Amino acid sequence: MKVLFAAPEKLWSDWSDAIGNACPEADLQRAGDPASFDVIIYAPGGEIEDLSPYVNARLVQSLWAGVERIVTNPTLTQPLARMVDPGLTESMAEYCTGWAMRAHLGMDRYLQDGNWRNGVIPPLARDRRITVMGMGVLGGAVAQMLKGIGFRVAGYSPSGRGPDGIPVLADLAAALARAEILITLLPDTPGTRDLLNAETLARLPKGAWIINPGRGTLIDDAALIAALDIGHLGHAVLDVFRTEPLPPDHPFWSHPQITVTPHIAAETRPGTAATLVAENLRRAMAGQPILHLVDRQKGY
Repeated sequence: MKVLFAAPEKLWSDWSDAIGNACPEADLQRAGDPASFDVIIYAPGGEIEDLSPYVNARLVQSLWAGVERIVTNPTLTQPLARMVDPGLTESMAEYCTGWAMRAHLGMDRYLQDGNWRNGVIPPLARDRRITVMGMGVLGGAVAQMLKGIGFRVAGYSPSGRGPDGIPVLADLAAALARAEILITLLPDTPGTRDLLNAETLARLPKGAWIINPGRGTLIDDAALIAALDIGHLGHAVLDVFRTEPLPPDHPFWSHPQITVTPHIAAETRPGTAATLVAENLRRAMAGQPILHLVDRQKGY
């Protein structure tokens, strides 16, 4: 099979090796006659944005878990599959669990300044309520890891569906009202943009923490800062932003109740992700159902 690698040049070395090992029958190339390619492997930032000449491509396999930067491309007519990488899933669960534990234990109280602060004892995990917004592969993995520690975890999904053993709420107000720690892992769609705004943030319990490694568009920036400034929210840990890299003069950097991490919660790892790529390449060539096919209407 002939496969076009339509991704930034910096990714070529790692991915070509990994895909070559996982799928040796793939003839992976970076350029050529558009009509000759059977499959396109895609990541934003490459040289190819017009997909209309690739009339014989049976699949566009994204290297990103989020597909908002390609699903709206008007030249995309081929089936599109999103990336579900077990390494990415594990790292997302670990990131969210680490910051949730920081919030739960109140680690920021213990300044190394000679003051003996033993007046506040955190509750046990079984008494702490966490809501995970988004019950896809990533949200489900996060919820399961937190449940394993003992937290009272519930998910939020408009469909009301989620992994076994995790209660899932379809009502946003109810999901927010219980969230002492809120983790946001919804995709970027017209229905989720600015979902957390002044009105919805006010539904969170006083002192709640927000951990957002999902999409920067989920939260209204100004409304978040206002909710922190008035003391309604306790802290926000933000890994994703509307503009990346986050501009040096953005108020998030200097806000005492915001922690910025530079989009490192979860990264696709070629060594673990290449197995999925290889499976979908073979399925596309055999005319079999594609794994993790994107629903164009939903946008994910």
